[in-house]
Amino acid sequence: MMEKTFTPAEVEARIHDAWTKAEAFKAGRPERADAQPYTIVIPPPNVTGSLHMGHALNNTLQDVLCRFERMRGRDVLWQPGTDHAGIATQMVVERQLMERQEPSRRDMGREAFLKRVWAWKEQSGGTIVGQLMRLGASCDWSRERFTMDEGLSRAVLKVFVTLYRDGLIYKDKRLVNWDPKLLTAISDLEVQQVEVKGNLWYFDYPLADDPEVRITVATTRPETMLGDTAVAVHPDDERYKDLVGREVLLPLAGRRIPIVADTYSDPEKGTGAVKITPAHDFNDFEVGKRHSLRMINILDAEAKMLLEGNEEFLAHLEGGDDLDTVLTLHGLDRFEARKRIVEMMEARGLLQKVEPHTHMVPHGDRSGVVIEPWLTDQWYVDVKPLAERALAAVRDERTVFVPRNWERVYFDWLENIQPWCISRQLWWGHQIPAWYGRDGKVFVAETEEEALAEALAYYTEQEIIEPGEGIAIAEHPDRRGTFLTRDDDVLDTWFSSALWPFSTLGWPDETATLKRHYPTDVLVTGFDIIFFWVARMMMMGLHFKDEVPFKTVYIHALVRDEKGAKMSKSKGNVIDPLELIDQYGADALRFTLAAMAAQGRDIKLATSRVEGYRNFATKLWNAARFCEVNGCVRTAGFDPAHAKEMVSRWIIGEASRATAETAAAIEAYRFNDAAGAVYRFVWNVFCDWNLELAKPVLAGPDGPAKDEIRAVTAWTLDVILRLLHPFMPFVTEELWRLTGETGPAREGLLALAPWPSLEGLGDVEAEMEIGWLVDLVTEVRSVRSEMNVPPGAQMPLVLVAASEETAERARRHLDTLKRLARLSEITFADAAPKGSVQLMVRGETSALPLAGFIDIEAETARLGKEEKRVAGEITRLDAKLNNPAFVERAPEDVVEEQREKREEYVALLAKVREALARVMSAA
Repeated sequence: MMEKTFTPAEVEARIHDAWTKAEAFKAGRPERADAQPYTIVIPPPNVTGSLHMGHALNNTLQDVLCRFERMRGRDVLWQPGTDHAGIATQMVVERQLMERQEPSRRDMGREAFLKRVWAWKEQSGGTIVGQLMRLGASCDWSRERFTMDEGLSRAVLKVFVTLYRDGLIYKDKRLVNWDPKLLTAISDLEVQQVEVKGNLWYFDYPLADDPEVRITVATTRPETMLGDTAVAVHPDDERYKDLVGREVLLPLAGRRIPIVADTYSDPEKGTGAVKITPAHDFNDFEVGKRHSLRMINILDAEAKMLLEGNEEFLAHLEGGDDLDTVLTLHGLDRFEARKRIVEMMEARGLLQKVEPHTHMVPHGDRSGVVIEPWLTDQWYVDVKPLAERALAAVRDERTVFVPRNWERVYFDWLENIQPWCISRQLWWGHQIPAWYGRDGKVFVAETEEEALAEALAYYTEQEIIEPGEGIAIAEHPDRRGTFLTRDDDVLDTWFSSALWPFSTLGWPDETATLKRHYPTDVLVTGFDIIFFWVARMMMMGLHFKDEVPFKTVYIHALVRDEKGAKMSKSKGNVIDPLELIDQYGADALRFTLAAMAAQGRDIKLATSRVEGYRNFATKLWNAARFCEVNGCVRTAGFDPAHAKEMVSRWIIGEASRATAETAAAIEAYRFNDAAGAVYRFVWNVFCDWNLELAKPVLAGPDGPAKDEIRAVTAWTLDVILRLLHPFMPFVTEELWRLTGETGPAREGLLALAPWPSLEGLGDVEAEMEIGWLVDLVTEVRSVRSEMNVPPGAQMPLVLVAASEETAERARRHLDTLKRLARLSEITFADAAPKGSVQLMVRGETSALPLAGFIDIEAETARLGKEEKRVAGEITRLDAKLNNPAFVERAPEDVVEEQREKREEYVALLAKVREALARVMSAA
């Protein structure tokens, strides 16, 4: 006997263990050796991470696809793994060392520190994998990979060396996003723009040949002026045409710098003249390249002033006494130097004015400090040639984005792509396979032995070393360090993850798995990493495998809070998926996310929605208990095509339609439509109608009709469990087990059961008959509710000019109609009685006399008052939404909330007016 309630906490772990024991999710199962493969690679979560709502959505959608295709007979490989997360992991371990008052990273040295990181990874790095299992992710966990495991590390080395030898990897001095706290370059994704209330300082720069004439520049960063190498004005700005080509004498430093004409300068902003500091601003860097300007770095790695001994800064200065004062700034923090420089400019009468200025300032998302555009030597990939192939692959639809509008974002980035900075000043990560000789000559190879062989051959040929010295170095590893020094930097984490679709399948070896599962079928990911991951996987896959890495890229939206605001710890609106799983079960959370995953629309998640879908699971559980109590047991050899009872034929046809709708929606990545189709079939069709229509038969005497209804009901429940399984795997697997304890023996787990094949089971006659009954009862109930008819009142129903077919249906189902619609009687007439509300059901008219059930005059007044109220709300919202000031200044989530309220009121107004028209027609 089934338990009265479904308790997820008592079931989920047991069911997961059953899946694991049966190796249900293992790719390459013997019975699927000849099946068509279906492959998804998981976006590897950071090894430091914990499950957040973005993970929950992303992995739920992948799991829906994998379970669906597995049930359809495909050989599914959902490839799992985690990312080593260079900066995040190093920070975790360094913080741990500090908290335990142990030696710092630099005190213990690189080798000892990396051992500590690996130890941390083995002990704590699997947290998120366990959390994904709790969510129900049906990955092939036996194939779990890590971006720094031996195989993936070998792939990284091969790719780096190959790209270097192809001339696509090189070292260059360029600007990077530099984190002065973490002391490393970081990617754009790790930069967070923060609105800061600062100032705009207006400085006067005197002309070198006429100091009385000054050009005024405005800046938010006075501390960088010591690195200025030009002033730019717009070529069409009449104010400055006579000054272009002349020089100013940079205050304090005394450096002569030119006034150049460049369209970067905006005549409408500030004074129209801008200081150009190529070594400390990305836009200025481009201006500097266009005008061949010097690039002078005046900050060190910690963003302190770097002036003394800085040859680039000290060259060609005419600062006189001011220079001695300026050099006192050496070693100061950049923000302290800012204050001092402003004071110095003011003291010299060169500070014209200061204006409050709110602007966006880049911060490191992990360190929290202001990011510094910094000129430094880094390793780069020339991605332009790779980008051309990646663009072509999407344009000719070898890879398709869903929704298609995200292709534009992909195109925009690749068409304007810049060299990719791939080096990071960290210890945790793939150390760059480059070694330097005594003279700085670089040797790039997959192993130190290969690099050494190249170096010895090179230096022998150059007659720099004696043959005997080369032999001694080659034979004695301890002497190699005196000859070759390895690059300290590691690779950007995105470099290894760019290889994920083929490195996880065994590349650089041509494994059987790689041949079978590459290219993969679909990538499910968020829009925020189209640049950083999707495009780079496309480039690497095409370059090294000559094929796109995936045929489809499904881009899902964000999960926001119930008001539409982005979740953040600072706002205190973060919803923890694990807490929801603890409270409502994994199935409820999964179904909520799938049901709300409409293409192109962010999910506004409210806990009440998760609770609602927990109730849906309860509804299903109760329906299964009803079946058990009423003897609805699976029947051996049951063939739905041979059902005779009208209700049986109808529910079988509805099951066929729901199966087709669900499959079509999943195939089209319309997860919300798929979830909606299953939900309607389970709750509305099966529970609300089929079981209600079956009750009289099930409560009646034994016989063929009752036997058939029992068999069909059990069969329908089986169909439901299969349709719902991709969305709610735990409750469906448990019910599959329990319903399998009676009737024919189950062949195995629901996770491996086939998807329903119900083609050809639609029944037009049954749908016309039972569908009419359902529609009629629904309309009567709707009118009763709209008209405020007392729930217990038994009302008469009049069928107006009914066809013989409709009249016969009414007679056949009289008792059912009276019971479900709370009717006292059903009569027939040529015209609707006076004082009745008319209903239109499938082209024919019915009427509900209202006399004696409601006060028509009072009801008219009530509905009129409601119409006026709702129309007033719409007017109020229109005034707000048509106000440009509100739309531009209010937060995006607030504006969207107002739009949604308006949509709700518009829908409500239509219902009120329909009800008002009905009641007035009855007057």
